[in-house]
Amino acid sequence: METILKITNLNKIFNRKLHAVKNVSFEIKKGNVYGILGPNGSGKSTTLGIVLNVVNKTSGEFEWFEGKTSTHDALKKVGAIIERPNFYPYMSAKENLELVCKIKGTSFAKVDEKLELVGLLERKNDKFKTFSLGMKQRLAIASALLNDPEILILDEPTNGLDPQGIRQIRDIIRIIASQGTTILLASHLLDEVEKVCSHVVVLQKGVMLYQGSVHNMIENNSFFELKSANIQQLKEVLQNHASVEKLIEEEGRLLVYMKQEIAAQEINSYLFERNIVLEHLVKRKNSLEEQFLELTKN
Repeated sequence: METILKITNLNKIFNRKLHAVKNVSFEIKKGNVYGILGPNGSGKSTTLGIVLNVVNKTSGEFEWFEGKTSTHDALKKVGAIIERPNFYPYMSAKENLELVCKIKGTSFAKVDEKLELVGLLERKNDKFKTFSLGMKQRLAIASALLNDPEILILDEPTNGLDPQGIRQIRDIIRIIASQGTTILLASHLLDEVEKVCSHVVVLQKGVMLYQGSVHNMIENNSFFELKSANIQQLKEVLQNHASVEKLIEEEGRLLVYMKQEIAAQEINSYLFERNIVLEHLVKRKNSLEEQFLELTKN
């Protein structure tokens, strides 16, 4: 699979004291949706600014498209929104996008196509100043897509939007991804990343804590939720199981965390052989939120 962007040992220090990005390394592969996840001040926007050549790195390297082209030429194949949408308020949506086409050297024929993609075709002749915040954000996405980029970069794309606006942006991201465009978005919203991203990079105070698929981040920490007539007896029996790492009693149920992956059938058989009949047995996965809190608690 082609590597769109490779970041190696990236560092950024502001004013000789604020280490905003600390030795960060990860790769963006073609055709996936990546989320850079972290609280405000974690280095997400700084990392994006560096690879988009608007922030100077302190040290480290990054290369676009496996180093086959210069950064200047590579960025012509990148669509990005890293600030608030900035269009002329008294011009229509169509006029604003046509102006962007002139700047990018792109055909005006793309304007209606991208407006339809973001659900604004019927409002194309309305002035930008009449748009809601969500509509302005969708117009910005249309603008970033005018040159049919290979990768779309979004910095906090749903920031400040109401629930309906957030859902519309999510749906648009899914549509864009389904058409083969690679997406890299930075967000502090766990729900947003979990619902639209296939891969995630977790940053905290400039340090990368995790990179990989969202599925693996959640799957690697599955656990069992059990209930029987005698919780105390259930707990005592499970404490002798070699694969049990820890037990947590919660609201009349026992949460069982394992040292390695184990089938529900094996747990059930183990307990049945010791005269314990389960009333409830469910294998659960930690949510991305739970995993994120576990990663960042220290």
